[in-house]
Amino acid sequence: MSSSLPKIAWIGLGIMGSPMAENLLKAGYSVTGYTLEQAKLDRLAANGGTAAASIAEAVRDADVIITMVPASPQVEAIAYGEDGILENARSGALLIDTSSITPQTSVDLAKAASAKGIRVLDAPVSGGEAGAIEAVLSIMVGGEKADFDTAKPILDRLGKTIVLCGPHGSGQTVKAANQLIVAVNIQACAEAVVFLEKSGVDLEAALEVLGGGLAGSTVLTRKKDNFLKRDFAPGFRIDLHHKDMGIVTDAARNVGAALPVGSVVANLVASLRAQGDGGLDHSALLRGVERLSGLPVND
Repeated sequence: MSSSLPKIAWIGLGIMGSPMAENLLKAGYSVTGYTLEQAKLDRLAANGGTAAASIAEAVRDADVIITMVPASPQVEAIAYGEDGILENARSGALLIDTSSITPQTSVDLAKAASAKGIRVLDAPVSGGEAGAIEAVLSIMVGGEKADFDTAKPILDRLGKTIVLCGPHGSGQTVKAANQLIVAVNIQACAEAVVFLEKSGVDLEAALEVLGGGLAGSTVLTRKKDNFLKRDFAPGFRIDLHHKDMGIVTDAARNVGAALPVGSVVANLVASLRAQGDGGLDHSALLRGVERLSGLPVND
């Protein structure tokens, strides 16, 4: 293992975090990880990483700290406080937060970290579990250009499209827009699926030809099998998309941007969650359309 590569601490080894950390291990990086589930720490160790017993232990000697947790409260929980990242990382370390959180949380974190001599990038990702496994994520980054340049070789091992979008918080703003587009796109696909099936059309054939034209999208390509098989095992959970729709509707309100369709889809995501589907993949928006269309939904 090359000693010239920066030492990495990874906090949060969930659906996205585990395969991302493993891609860095495959690239020769030293990765020390911490997460709440022992099975995930065992998985990291089995793939050549080092399991830490605490955040403090994970980050103490790290050059770069990467975090991937569900939402703003979790980012604040791991960053702040006596046992958090800012109190235990060394001055000069670079913190790359790949979680999807509010832009303001990222701005506040960067400011607090700066007082400790820790540099921060907000670097949320898009591409879901498959994109994380295949290392083809789209990564939208907010922060200083010099820090982005330092992080770029690492991010190149995690994704394919990596863009500095502006100052702190900009990555999160672009991610919010991404989640708006994805949710509206899934909803449109779900409505088309129900329309096609109720019309008696061969769904597989229809989705194949739609995918090759202007209606084609990464969403349709990635989620086609979910729609065809009604397989909603989570790649990206409705619960998390509900959180993200809250972020984008709130941020849009703050800047005076209207989201007429986005607001409707945000409510459809919320209703799906209220019906107990929060743990399913966001392609399960199809279940909401089925219910509205009087079709039986398997529970």
